[in-house]
Amino acid sequence: MKSICAIEGVECAGIREGKYGLALVRAAGTAAAVFTRNRVRAACIDLMRERIKKGFLEALVANSGCANAFTGKRGLQDAESMAMIAGDAMGIDPTRVAVASTGVIGRYLNLPLIERQCRFLAGRLARDGQAEEAAAGAIMTTDLVQKHALARRETFAVGGICKGSGMIAPNMGTMLAFIYTDASLRPEDLSSSLRTAAERTFNRVVVDGDTSTNDIAICTATGHAGRVNPAEFSEALEECCRSLAIQIAADGEGATKLIEVRVRGATGEGVAAEIARTIVASPLVKTAVYGEDPNWGRVMAAAGRAGHDFDPERVTLWIGEGEARVPLVERGAILADPARAKRAMQQNRVVFELDLGEGGGEASAWGCDLTERYVEINGRYTT
Repeated sequence: MKSICAIEGVECAGIREGKYGLALVRAAGTAAAVFTRNRVRAACIDLMRERIKKGFLEALVANSGCANAFTGKRGLQDAESMAMIAGDAMGIDPTRVAVASTGVIGRYLNLPLIERQCRFLAGRLARDGQAEEAAAGAIMTTDLVQKHALARRETFAVGGICKGSGMIAPNMGTMLAFIYTDASLRPEDLSSSLRTAAERTFNRVVVDGDTSTNDIAICTATGHAGRVNPAEFSEALEECCRSLAIQIAADGEGATKLIEVRVRGATGEGVAAEIARTIVASPLVKTAVYGEDPNWGRVMAAAGRAGHDFDPERVTLWIGEGEARVPLVERGAILADPARAKRAMQQNRVVFELDLGEGGGEASAWGCDLTERYVEINGRYTT
């Protein structure tokens, strides 16, 4: 079992027919969610922002191929109908069914197709690896690989699946992420833990700088493992979300390299996070990594425009990790060895580490290189 099916009380199923996929998950328990802050929101986001206030869910239905975003009143009615279809198929109160969508903006859901797929899947819900792979595959759009994560502790576990490859600069949680735990938690503790985990993981991923209309991360706690320490749960949840976030960055549209930026020595975690995310979002940094061009000045320039004061004369910068770690700047003095730096950029994972020398704040952000393939994918996305 890869992740969510390792959690007691979770069953799932999925189907893909061309561009159109559908995933069902049945899992009853305390629930929380985080959502996109894009003002152009998908209908499912508006619906779920209301439903999650009750703090309890019994199931999830997610479709790919159509975002059901910028679809007005009909879109909201269609999102409600989608929940009703799934609830009826599974014998569950439709108001306790979460709804998520991903795909092209400005198109209406094909409800007859969704109904047929729901009827087909309802009798095939299962708790095994094959069922989970089918569900994870059903929600993919331009993703090249499925994304699963599992964080185990002595008495409980947290598992998740997600999709995301393009239109990635989350401002909440991420794309579509469905996370489950067998821990028993109060709604307020679950919500607090999810918000913190999302801020430290999903919100620090940048593929292209665009925030989706459909970003949602939902976490449901089935309670089968009983009460757990909230702090220990938060740590496990963050571990699970971090794994998913890194997988999203590595699978960015057209990407050939994963970029990780580690910032420390900042005046606070928030400052470090903003600087790290600004660096990883920089098109100049992304293209330099793609070309394996050790133009490290682009990293410093991006850090300097992040909106926080620091003294460049106190900055230390490295590229690479482990034995391949190469110093570029030490407390403002240039040490760069272009040949060694270029070798560090030839890895599939390129790490920049920046010490501002200002305090104890630290944070990491993740992204990917920017390639011609990204333009090809998005230049012909609907045609």
